[in-house]
Order: sequence, then structure tokens, then C-alpha cells
Amino acid sequence: MTRTDRPAGALREAHIPVQAKLAAAWASFMFLYIYVDYLALYKPGFIDDILVGVVHEFDTGPTFVALALTLMAIPILMILLSTTLPARVNRATNLVVATLYIPVSVYNAEGESWTYFYFYGLSIGLELLLLAFILRAAWTWPRTIRATAGRDLAQARV
Repeated sequence: MTRTDRPAGALREAHIPVQAKLAAAWASFMFLYIYVDYLALYKPGFIDDILVGVVHEFDTGPTFVALALTLMAIPILMILLSTTLPARVNRATNLVVATLYIPVSVYNAEGESWTYFYFYGLSIGLELLLLAFILRAAWTWPRTIRATAGRDLAQARV
């Protein structure tokens, strides 16, 4: 083993494009979203309710299943859209969808007993943190400086 007396240099921050940050945040959101639903199956009586066709007091008919699929499909598609949409549309789409998912995330605690407060508090808190990250990343999307005809960018006021 070789040892040197020189201190190691500071780590260099890698530049990660905002599109990659958004896609990673949406992927993290989806993992959390799916695992919260999966872990809810461990609550006593939850599977019994599903077997009789009820989830959170809703009948599990075609409308419920279509709505549940839509609520899952939108964040799934946001992973792809965050990497493929043009910047202006991408920013707006992320701002709108993340804003709309805040009440969806909060609604998950509706009607739950205090017994599972920690579970739902933690999961909803993490979902809201991810949505806040998405909103911040989209809101602060880096901008380019436009060149104006007849003016040198070096002389332009910024």
C-alpha cells in the first residue's frame, strides 16, 4: 500500500443535465409510489377488502382500475418525457404535473387510522420532497442568453 503526504484534491462536481435530474426524481417518485401501495397490503384487513372489491372505500370496478392506471401512468411517462421533450415544454410539463400530484399524494392519508400515521406521514413526506425537488429543478431551469442584432454579448447588460 502506497501512502502520500499530499492531501487529496477536492472532488469535482459532475454537471448533470436538468433533464436527467428530473427523470431520476420521477423514477424515485414511482418507486416510492409503488412500494407504498405494496406495503399497504400488509395492513390487517386490506387484502380482505380487495377480495370483496373495495379499496379505500371505493368499489374496484372498471372506473377505479382505469383511474388507478392513469394515476400510475402519468409519473411513469414523466420519466421518459423529462428526457425527450424540448426544454420549454419540458419545464412547463414538469411544473404542471408535479403541482397536480401534490394533492394526490396528500389524499393518500385520507381516512387512514392514526395507527399508521408514521407510515403515511413518512411516505407522503418523501413524495412531497421529491415533488418539491421536481418543481425547483423545473422552475430554476438554466436559461441561455439571447444575442440581439447589432449588439455584442460582451457589452450587453445581464
